[in-house]
Amino acid sequence: MNIAVENLNIVPVKKQKIEIVERKGIGHPDTVADGLAENVSQALCREYLQHFGYIMHHNTDECQIVGGQSQPQFGGGVIIEPVYILLVGRATAMAGNKRLPIRAIAVKSAHEYLENNFPNLNADTDVMLDCKIWEGSQDLKSVYDPRRKLANDTSVGTGYAPLTETEKLTLQMEKYINVTLKKRFPELGEDVKVMSCRKEDEIEVTVAIAMVDRYIPNADHYISVKEEVAEELLDFSKKITDKDVSLAINTADDYEKGVFYLTVTGLSMENGDDGSVGRGNRVNGLITPNRPVSMEAAAGKNPVTHVGKLYNIVATRIADDIARNYEVEEVYVKMLSQIGRPITDPMVISIGIVDGNVDSGIEEIVRDHVEKMGNIQNEILEGKITVF
Repeated sequence: MNIAVENLNIVPVKKQKIEIVERKGIGHPDTVADGLAENVSQALCREYLQHFGYIMHHNTDECQIVGGQSQPQFGGGVIIEPVYILLVGRATAMAGNKRLPIRAIAVKSAHEYLENNFPNLNADTDVMLDCKIWEGSQDLKSVYDPRRKLANDTSVGTGYAPLTETEKLTLQMEKYINVTLKKRFPELGEDVKVMSCRKEDEIEVTVAIAMVDRYIPNADHYISVKEEVAEELLDFSKKITDKDVSLAINTADDYEKGVFYLTVTGLSMENGDDGSVGRGNRVNGLITPNRPVSMEAAAGKNPVTHVGKLYNIVATRIADDIARNYEVEEVYVKMLSQIGRPITDPMVISIGIVDGNVDSGIEEIVRDHVEKMGNIQNEILEGKITVF
C-alpha cells in the first residue's frame, strides 16, 4: 500500500487569526438535495439485496431542487407554487429476466424522506417530484463488480482531525436547534444555517432559522422567540468553548419595514431558494474554508465501489484515529483512487502531520481502515454513517 507520511509546516487552524466554518442544517435546500439523493441510493440498495442478493451498479448523486412560491404571513400563509424536485442518476434496472421499477422506488423513497423529516411540509401538495434516473453507461457498468470491488472513478477523498472549537460549536449548534430546541419552540423550521467566524479569541456566529408562520400570531411573538432562542444558544456555546461568543439570528429582518423570515413549511425552498447535491456539508457535516477538502458529492453515490463516497469516509476515520492515538496538533489525509483499480489499493494515501511525532504504527492504522472498507456499506444501510 502506497502510504506517504510527512510533516506539514503550516499554522494549525486553531492558531490562525481568522477561521470560518459553516453548517447547513437538514432543511437547507442543498442538504435536502443531499438527503434525497442518499435516501434514494439506500432504498435501491435494499431492493437490490432483497431481489438479487447484492447491490447493483447505481449512482443517484444528482438531485436538483427548484424553489417554489409561497405567501407566508403571521398566523399561517399558503403555498402558491410547489417546489419542483428532480431526481437524477444512473441505476441498474434489470438482471437476467428480472426488472426492478427503479423510478418508482426512487420517487417513493424521496416522498417518504420528505414526510419523515419535514413535519410542516405536505409532501403531496407542496412538492412536485420528478425522476429521470436511467441505466448507466456500459463501460462504467462493466467496471462495477461487487465481488471484485474495483473503483468506478478516479477521485480524491480527504479527511482531517481533530475539529477545532469553532468547528465543534458550529456543528453542534445546528443540531441543538434542530433536535433539542424544536421540541420547545415549534416556531423553528428545519432550514437552519450556522456561519461562524473566529477572529483570534472571539467567535461571531450568524444563524438563519426559517420560522413557521402558523405558530407565530404576530411580530411581538416572532421577536420574543428570536430573543429566547438567542439566549439558549449563547448558554449552549459555553458548554463547547471558553472563547467570547456573540450571536445574531435572522439578520435580514427589518421590523420597521415588516420584513421577517417567515415560511409556511419551515423551509426556504418553498419560496425561490434552490438546492443541489454536493453544494453543502462535507462528510463530517461541515463546510470549512480553512481546510483542504474534496469537492466530491458523497450523497447518493453507491456504497460498494464509489470512491467519491468511500474514500472521504475512510480518510476522515483515519485522521480521527491518528489524532486519538498520537499527540499531534492536526492530521490531514488524502486518498487518491484510479478507476478500475481495487478500492483497497489506492494509488496513494498521503498523511500530513502538523506539530506532532508519529511512528510506524500510523501505517497500521491506515491499513486497518482500508482493509475494513467493505464494512462501510452495511454501516450506511444501518444508518450508522451520515455523509452530510
